[in-house]
Amino acid sequence: MAISTVDERGMPDSRVVLARGVDDSGITFFGNYESAKGRQLAAHPMASAVFPWLALHRQVRIRGSVQRLSAADSDDYFASRPRESRLGAWASPQSQVIEGRTDLDLRLAEVNRRFDGVDVPRPPHWGGWLLVPESFEFWQGRPSRLHDRLVYRRSDSDGSWSITRLAP
Repeated sequence: MAISTVDERGMPDSRVVLARGVDDSGITFFGNYESAKGRQLAAHPMASAVFPWLALHRQVRIRGSVQRLSAADSDDYFASRPRESRLGAWASPQSQVIEGRTDLDLRLAEVNRRFDGVDVPRPPHWGGWLLVPESFEFWQGRPSRLHDRLVYRRSDSDGSWSITRLAP
C-alpha cells in the first residue's frame, strides 16, 4: 500500500510499505521508528493509505489515526522475517544521509559479525504501527469516467459506519 504522512512543515510525504495484517482493529505495517515515516507518525499520528488495483480500475483509500503496536507484536513479526532483513534493520540508519553504498556495506558487515551464530533480536528503533480507519473510500472506474465512489465513515459517538456516494 502507499501510505502518506505529513512532515514538520505540513508537507505530505508518501511511500509504499507492506501491509502485513488486516483485521477489525485496522491495518498493520512495520518499519524504523527513526525513519522519516517514524518521526512523522510520532509527531502527527495520522495517515492515509491507498491500495491500488489499476488493472481492475479499483482502489481503496483509508484515512485514520496511527498507533504503535506492542513490543510483543513487533517482536513476533520481526522474528518471522528472513535473517538478511533482520540484519538490514540493524545496519540501515533509514532516511539518514550516508556517504555511499560502501558505508552501508561496512555497517552490514559489522552487524553480521555482531550477530554471527546467534539469533538477530529486534532493534529498539524498529517496530510496527496500526492504522485505525476512520474512513474508507472504495473507487470503481468506469469507461464513461463516471466512476463509482462510496465512502464509509466511522461515527465518533457509537463506532457505527455511515455510507455516502460521491460524484466522480
